[in-house]
This record gives sequence, structure tokens and C-alpha cells, in this order.
Amino acid sequence: MAKLMKARKLILFGLLLLLATVGVAIYMPLSAEQANTTTVKNVALKAIASGLASPWSVAFLPDGKILVTEKPGRLRVIEHGKLLAAPVAGVPIVEEIGQGGLLDVVLHPNYRENGWLYLTYTAKDHQGVGVEVIRAKLQNNQLQQQEMIFTQRPKLQKDHHFGSRILFDQQGYLYITLGDRGEQERAQVISHHIGKVIRLHDDGRIPKDNPVISPSEQSTEAYTFGHRNVQGAALNPWTGKIWTHEHGPQGGDEINILQAGVNYGWPVITYGVNYFIGTKIGEGTHKAGMAQPIYKWVPSIAPSGMTFYTGDAYPSWKGQLFVGSLKFQTLVKLKLDGDKVVSEERLFKNVGRVRDVRQGPDGLLYMVADDKVFQLKPAY
Repeated sequence: MAKLMKARKLILFGLLLLLATVGVAIYMPLSAEQANTTTVKNVALKAIASGLASPWSVAFLPDGKILVTEKPGRLRVIEHGKLLAAPVAGVPIVEEIGQGGLLDVVLHPNYRENGWLYLTYTAKDHQGVGVEVIRAKLQNNQLQQQEMIFTQRPKLQKDHHFGSRILFDQQGYLYITLGDRGEQERAQVISHHIGKVIRLHDDGRIPKDNPVISPSEQSTEAYTFGHRNVQGAALNPWTGKIWTHEHGPQGGDEINILQAGVNYGWPVITYGVNYFIGTKIGEGTHKAGMAQPIYKWVPSIAPSGMTFYTGDAYPSWKGQLFVGSLKFQTLVKLKLDGDKVVSEERLFKNVGRVRDVRQGPDGLLYMVADDKVFQLKPAY
């Protein structure tokens, strides 16, 4: 019997390795309680655009148009509920590879006055591939007056963990999230950009008050470090604090509140384990001098996109935090008490891999999932 059990384990392990080789994602099952998804009353999902090629993010222009990034390298426009056939011209050359491509799009806080929009994307050079950020002005369906704001150094050969969310804080500083690029030890090395959150002026200059995260270093672009893959970033409008979430490995997705110069631990501490084999990563879950997440998912939900809801269209949702789940193809709603998450609810079922969620100027939530952009429309 013992030999039979051992043989079964070896067969199962071999099957897992085979599935991993061909690119099939393996996830630990959720308990019934964790997997519970709520049927949403009085809110309908309305697809306002479909047939998109791996859409990643959306931004809302003052004239009512919606910008959508497609990972292969196209910036698309939704106007009056219709996806325009012609993409925006002048997008930089994008290296679509693995998780990379044309990724985030964000407007400057003073967009009405200065017209700057910001794009993150992956680009190639002789070293490999890495994140770059430009700002440009949209005129006559074309990006003009382009300026390079940031280039990740070093670029690497790996094709994943690019991070690549951008946002502005209440003081007008620009933040760029970057992943560990699959070379996890680099997240603890403070002399380059890998596994960091970057803080810049809106034109790319390094703020003089950026934290010095090592006594041997001068101020650099890095604001925080020890990150695995930050694909969600949102400004808490009531406190001014920046919240981020990042992918763990097999378990250990986490939400953090950024603080200047803080080490968020990866890969020294984590609540996740190594894929498939389930072995320990790093030194455990706690270490002095390394921050604890304010919330975590074990097992993982594969979070992407995040926004605080401030509108009145769904009165009971005001003040809550929304996160997309790639893994469970659902929208996660988190009830907050100050800086604490007190409960979690999952909304809708099988809507597709939710890549982004944003609040529009009309007070409605918009969600990017698979090949569609959805509007969450009150049904009453």
C-alpha cells in the first residue's frame, strides 16, 4: 500500500510538472466559504466595448471618451458607447512578450489645463525587455509632443512580473510600480529598479526628498522596495495614502499602504510558497524591519487593478475598495474601517479575467475583463 501511495504521488507530481511546462495554470482550491460569490442585485454588467485584444487599462477623457490600452500595442478609443475602429496613432514601439506590452494609461491630475497623458509599456534593447513610461498629448487621434519619463534599468530577458501601474498622489508626484521580473533576489537590491515602486516629478525628475534606502546611496527613483509584482495601485481619497496590491507566488497576494523607504519583504518574507511543490520561500512570514501587509489572500486570487469607490450610484458601496481577480474571474469588494479591511465579498461570476477596475467621472464603475470593457450600471 505504501508503495502504491508513493507511486500515485510521483504520478501526480509528474502531471503537475507537465501541465506547468505547457502553460496550464494550477491553483489550490478554495474552501466553500472563500469561493462564495454574491449575485449582485440592482447592478447590471453592460459591455460597452468588446473584441479588444488583451485590454489592460482604461482612462476617462474630459470630453466623455474612454481610452483603452491593448497589450499588443494599440491605444483604442470608446466614444458614445462605440469602440472606434482606428487606434490612436503615434504609440511608441511596444515589445509584447509574455506579460508585457502596452499596459497602463493615466491622465495628469491637471489634464484639462496641460493635456498630458501617461503610458507604461515594455520596450526592448540589447539587454532585454523592461518598462518605459512616456507622457504625450492626444491631438487629432494622435500622440504628440512625446517625452520619455522613465526607463527601467536594467532591462532583463525574462517575460513576466513587469508590474506597471502608475498613479499620482495629492501632491502631484508620479508613482510607477515595477515587479521583480522573475529574479526575486533583485527586489532587495536597492541600486536598480527591479521590484521597486518609483516616485518622480510629473516630468521625470527625481524628487530631492525621495528616501535614501541605504546609507551608501543617494536619493534615487526608488520610493519603496521588496515587491514581487504590483499590479494594483490606488490613492485613498480620504487619507491621501497610496494603497497597492501585489501578486504572491502560490498564496500570499497582499495589500500594502506605501510608506517612504519601507522594505515590503519579498522574497525574504512571504505568505506564499513555491509553485507546485509547496516548499517554503525565504525566512518565513515576519522579519524585523520588513512591513506586514494590511490584508492578504491565501490562496491567491491573482489581483489586478484597484480603485476606491467615492460615488453615489451604488450607495451601499461608497467608501469601499474594489479589486479585480484574474484567477477567479470576479470583482472583489473590500469593506474598510480606516486602514483595515474588515470583510470581503466577491461580485459577479465568470465575467472573465478582470484586469482593471476604475471609477468613471459619471460615478459608475468600469471593469476590464478578457476582451471587454464593462460598465456597472444601476438597474433601478
